[in-house]
Amino acid sequence: MLVLDVDGVLTDTRMWFDGKEWRRFYSVRDGVGIKRIMEAGYKVAVITGSKAEDIRARVKSLGIHFLFEGALDKEPSFLQLQKESGLNPEEMAYVGDDIFDIPLLQAVAFGATVPEAVDEVLEIADYVTRRPGGCGAVREVCDYIYKYGAFSSR
Repeated sequence: MLVLDVDGVLTDTRMWFDGKEWRRFYSVRDGVGIKRIMEAGYKVAVITGSKAEDIRARVKSLGIHFLFEGALDKEPSFLQLQKESGLNPEEMAYVGDDIFDIPLLQAVAFGATVPEAVDEVLEIADYVTRRPGGCGAVREVCDYIYKYGAFSSR
């Protein structure tokens, strides 16, 4: 299973207000990568501290299996994900970029981050993407998983 953060990973952290709500930019390439590994049999989940309609719409449009939102403390959502999916952390990869993501990055078999992640995350990640968050970083991780068929490093 691939588990993703949103802000800074699926997006570049920038937001704009459309008059009614805050919006984010998402990469089409990331979406293709997500679809590709799902077609290969991987499940995908999103655990985010944000709670927003654009996130729900993006998750739905991609057919992502699990969404946990409004989770600044991500560990309870991660435990719930394990329960709902029947998978354990050794069967998961996680992509995150901030201090809230550290417990999950340390728990999974393969922890990845983006180049602009906070220093504490860069120090512990198994893999740092070449592409920035929101600009193909998730596609890069998906291609890595697709190419190698399993999680490496730990």
